[in-house]
Amino acid sequence: MEYRSLGRTGAQVSVWCLGVMTFGWKTEQDEATRMVDRFLEAGGNFIDTANVYGRGKSETMLGNALKEGSKRDRVFLATKVHGKMDDNDPNAWGNTRFNIIKSCEDSLRRLQTDHIDLYQIHRPQSKVPIDETLRALDDLIRQGKVRYIGTSTYAAWQVVESLWVAKELGLNRFVCEQPPYHLLDRRIERELVPMAQTYGFGIIPWSPLAGGKLTGKYKRGQPAPPNSRENPEKFSEQTWRVLEGIETICRDKGCTMTAFANAWCAAQPGVTSPIIGPNSVAQMEENIAASDVTISDDDKKRVDELIKPGEHVEGQSYYNADFGPNTRW
Repeated sequence: MEYRSLGRTGAQVSVWCLGVMTFGWKTEQDEATRMVDRFLEAGGNFIDTANVYGRGKSETMLGNALKEGSKRDRVFLATKVHGKMDDNDPNAWGNTRFNIIKSCEDSLRRLQTDHIDLYQIHRPQSKVPIDETLRALDDLIRQGKVRYIGTSTYAAWQVVESLWVAKELGLNRFVCEQPPYHLLDRRIERELVPMAQTYGFGIIPWSPLAGGKLTGKYKRGQPAPPNSRENPEKFSEQTWRVLEGIETICRDKGCTMTAFANAWCAAQPGVTSPIIGPNSVAQMEENIAASDVTISDDDKKRVDELIKPGEHVEGQSYYNADFGPNTRW
């Protein structure tokens, strides 16, 4: 397993980050524990979750999976705060000091640990001044409850604003950003990646498989496999052109589309660790098989002919509005 520095911190994290959003949703405890064990056995040490995933279920199951032996000591553990955790409490979400401090304590309890290695703000919130958010996170770092702090799905200007405020107030700064990034959506290459490289930010992309579109399971003119998240009848012609072009590249290389999509993401400038999101040990094996795929200059050229650098074909909007009281998970 390859290891990389998380931004300018020097902390070494595995090239694949295991995202466990499916814990408590598609993955039960026994399989979740097997996934964590296999990931560690393969050399992985970077695991990411969030308090809002299953409203605590993912964190609880991950804590159970890590509690035996010395597994927790081997993991660079990341979680996030922001999403709505209680429909009846108007303060149970967001980037306020009130919510961040309470949510951190709750996450520590569910994860059965005394510290979080990377605590991330899950989305920006325009109504909360960034200095309030940073002061709360800085306090958690000084208390030893958090080691590093990061963001998720922030625009480049918001990250730069946070760096300026941290410098002005003498606070700990964010060290990484977690954006959507994959072969169907390359928009972060326009501003976010150059910003990250300039200021020493790590990039840990979420959804490198575009929610399953880049696994090869969708075929033009064929119904979606059972339990699929996407409806191929709604894919645009441009999406099909990219998917079928990638499929051709994969045939030539003798690898799966899953492995190629992950490997391409990990090979892009500025990227630290793509977040894989399997729901079983078998799916995880398919994802980490990307370690055996080398992305050549010719591969990059062929991809650029299908979707140009900075182009967007299909995927999440890069800048997401605040998600709060009306969000459902």
